Amino acid sequence: MKNRWLIAASAVGIHISIGSVYAWSIFTRPMMADYGWALEQVNLTFSIAIFFLGLSAAFLGRFVEFYGPRKAGITAAVLFCSGLLLSALACKLGHLGLLYLGYGVLGGIGIGIGYITPISTLIKWFPDKKGLATGIAIMGFGFASVIFRLIAPAILEHLGISAVFYSFAGFYCILIVASALYLAPPPESFCPASGRGSEEMISLTPGQAIKTVPFYCLWVMFFINITCGIAVISVASPMTQDIAGLSPEAAATLVAILGLFNGLGRFGWSSLSDVIGRPAVWIVFFIIQLAAFMIISHLDQPVPLQILLCLIITCYGGGFASMPAFITDIFGAKYVSAILGFILTAWSAAGIAGPILISRIRQSTGSYQHIFTIFSAMLIVGLVIAVLLKLTLKTRPIKP
Repeated sequence: MKNRWLIAASAVGIHISIGSVYAWSIFTRPMMADYGWALEQVNLTFSIAIFFLGLSAAFLGRFVEFYGPRKAGITAAVLFCSGLLLSALACKLGHLGLLYLGYGVLGGIGIGIGYITPISTLIKWFPDKKGLATGIAIMGFGFASVIFRLIAPAILEHLGISAVFYSFAGFYCILIVASALYLAPPPESFCPASGRGSEEMISLTPGQAIKTVPFYCLWVMFFINITCGIAVISVASPMTQDIAGLSPEAAATLVAILGLFNGLGRFGWSSLSDVIGRPAVWIVFFIIQLAAFMIISHLDQPVPLQILLCLIITCYGGGFASMPAFITDIFGAKYVSAILGFILTAWSAAGIAGPILISRIRQSTGSYQHIFTIFSAMLIVGLVIAVLLKLTLKTRPIKP
């Protein structure tokens, strides 16, 4: 019998590796300076990676379920780390297309597989604490960029961009493979000490799940939550400088703090969802963000602005961490990785829509006011859907 907390630690090992994708901006200026690439060309690498993350999670969810977490985790390690090695070669050669292929395509697919690999295993080990378990793992994804930013700059300064990719390819390969080798589903007789949550009430296949209204409710809610959060992350520095007059140094510090609250939100909100329920916590997400954006639209004071942005980002992170448990509550745990993969396509869509929307409106209007109005309208839609979903699930539970 394996220790389920070590299973959770193994999940963190995988997520804390692949989550380094959120630290991509550390390479932006060095690549522009060393190779003469434009900002849009460098940032496209990140967009490609996020796109293939969602795509691979959607179409390879069945692969994870069929082959199990060990083989899936090792596959993720091979693809992700091969992508990093190819990225190192691309930087040595100054070849942008090779960087897109390595970090964007191979790396993105590896991240997608790695993201969903431990989820179903964790939920089966923690049927009594689904939100807590997935929150611990996905918190690792949120904190990964903070850890990467502490180590990578020193390597970058002394050895160059290629050395960063080479170094982390080796380290992440060891960490992901070691973590994957410990992952295994619990025995059929397993029952948590609390005795709660050990009975599986329903089990819908991915094909059955995508034919239900709740599936599309979850997709839209996820899309709205990510769009608002990732847009804030993408322009946090210039936005706070424009609205509240923060210095570039203070704005950079805020970006790091937002990363911390992103991780804390993943753990805190998902743990709370075990107590008040997943529908209730999503209703809270939308209420908090709606109030925050409405206040920000009339705000020019730096301290309240930073507090509200941190609060918004906790909801952004909490959405990622609570969604696997939400899916399990509705559709069962057996195919959660595959169903989560389809839901994660909302991440790909939002990763493109959010930053583009806020950038274009800022460029065309000269301010951020209109985007706050648009986000408020989107959050009202999300709130209505969340309330209706809560009422629907209470009166008409989903059945296979």
